[in-house]
Amino acid sequence: MDHKLSIRKMIKEDIEQVYQIELLSFSAPWSKESLLYELEQNLFAKYIVVESEGQIIGYCGLWVIMEDAQITNIAVHPDYRGLNIGEALLKFAVQLSKEMKAKRITLEVRVSNHVAQSLYKKVGFVTGGIRKRYYTDNQEDALIMWVNLE
Repeated sequence: MDHKLSIRKMIKEDIEQVYQIELLSFSAPWSKESLLYELEQNLFAKYIVVESEGQIIGYCGLWVIMEDAQITNIAVHPDYRGLNIGEALLKFAVQLSKEMKAKRITLEVRVSNHVAQSLYKKVGFVTGGIRKRYYTDNQEDALIMWVNLE
């Protein structure tokens, strides 16, 4: 990819583009209202976007509560998948968590989502358990994955 990428804090004006990526990426997408709430009212939430030529092509949400960080969502626009953008976002989220003094990061991922699991493992996450029937759209189990930051 020849385009210059930048990762920055998400702002309210990014919601529409982030929401479109959400719709393209998940069978049970978050609403625009939920994304806006996270951005403007959730004091624990940190959201970042990756931008190319003025277009949002990916984003990542993170909650940091004391020593624990939680990846809430991460997605890359389908046209830009396979270009290591998700890995860059995840590494940025890990670094941000460290800067905020988190000692570990957790996330949930569908047991069927082997592509995402591979990405998380590449960045150092390990499987820590299963949440049975976690996803409301189809009752699929979620793998709990985590990485120690210390």
